[in-house]
Amino acid sequence: MPGPGPHTAYALGPETSAAGRRHRGLAMSYVHHPFYYVLLLGLPLSVFYSWLSGVLLKRGLLDSVSGVSLSRSQCLLLVAAGSLTHFFLDHLFEENGHSNTYTWILSTGSWKGRVPNNVEAVLVVGLLCTSLITGFIYINRVNPGKSVTTRANHSMGLILLVMSLYCLWCVSQIYWRNPPQPAVGEEADLGVIIFLAIYFFLPILCVFYP
Repeated sequence: MPGPGPHTAYALGPETSAAGRRHRGLAMSYVHHPFYYVLLLGLPLSVFYSWLSGVLLKRGLLDSVSGVSLSRSQCLLLVAAGSLTHFFLDHLFEENGHSNTYTWILSTGSWKGRVPNNVEAVLVVGLLCTSLITGFIYINRVNPGKSVTTRANHSMGLILLVMSLYCLWCVSQIYWRNPPQPAVGEEADLGVIIFLAIYFFLPILCVFYP
């Protein structure tokens, strides 16, 4: 029985190549993702980096104040920080500015001509800003007897509370109100705040938490 000739190999080649491209594209879509990357590769990479830091430390190629190599949990947090920082740039400067994330950020603003003045928005923003400033004064001036760390934690909690209330206001105006209206002028504040919280401040916390 004759074996497959050149024409058979040519017929099978494109199909095999197309299937390989589909599999590579599917794998890339899962790995090239800010959260799937950590879920799929975070554990093996954290194990490898933890082992590598121990080897480099013993050979004197890595400096450590404590003299202890990185733990797996520390490496996992660093992998997560690296992934989020990478996509901080990808979402803004790839796909010709038409990535899903960047499109959503812009959708939380209003770009249909001049936005009319909204008295409700002025009152809400004024109340939140007043609460923030008054809270800072109370925490750091009126009641300064507590430690710097405690005051810093209380200040951070106040910032998160005011930010959450402001995001709730934006959501209520953009998604819950019928018909929807701009939350504050034309600015895409909701998208910007959530984007920076995830892709800028969260990686910083991951780096400094270990």
